[in-house]
Amino acid sequence: MSVRPAYVALGSNLGPRARRIDAAVRALSRLPRTRLLAVSPLYESAAVGGPPQPRYLNAVARLRTALSPLALLVWLKRLEARAGRRPGPRWGPRPLDCDLLFYGRLRLRDRLLELPHPRALERSFVLRPLADLRPRGLAGEPHGPALRRRLDAARPDVVEYRRR
Repeated sequence: MSVRPAYVALGSNLGPRARRIDAAVRALSRLPRTRLLAVSPLYESAAVGGPPQPRYLNAVARLRTALSPLALLVWLKRLEARAGRRPGPRWGPRPLDCDLLFYGRLRLRDRLLELPHPRALERSFVLRPLADLRPRGLAGEPHGPALRRRLDAARPDVVEYRRR
């Protein structure tokens, strides 16, 4: 398997949100055959869909990995479980949410994983951190040219989180 760029969205709206995301970033940096290249600042936003719930903190991590997309997904699900995530309502509150957004230029439609993530560029809490990692867009990657246009049209309620 060749080494590919991958982008992972991280979110938390339960418990010590920033600490959970920091722990997930540390865990990503220790994945086998994977190198953590960059992490966006944290952003805070309202939950999208689901029951009433606390606000989310979100970030995006950029990786280079030789793991397959499904192997990377398995690791991400382990991180969520370690943070205390259990099955619950769709779009419900969660201690940690890890979504594989992009895996190089790969397009995949599997019962376990769809790439690029089908809603990645619809969500301002993903767009803003992505733009921080790739300010000129995701040139050469799926949906790259649309990133800046979508960011400009994104909801304004996503704000950079200032750690206390």
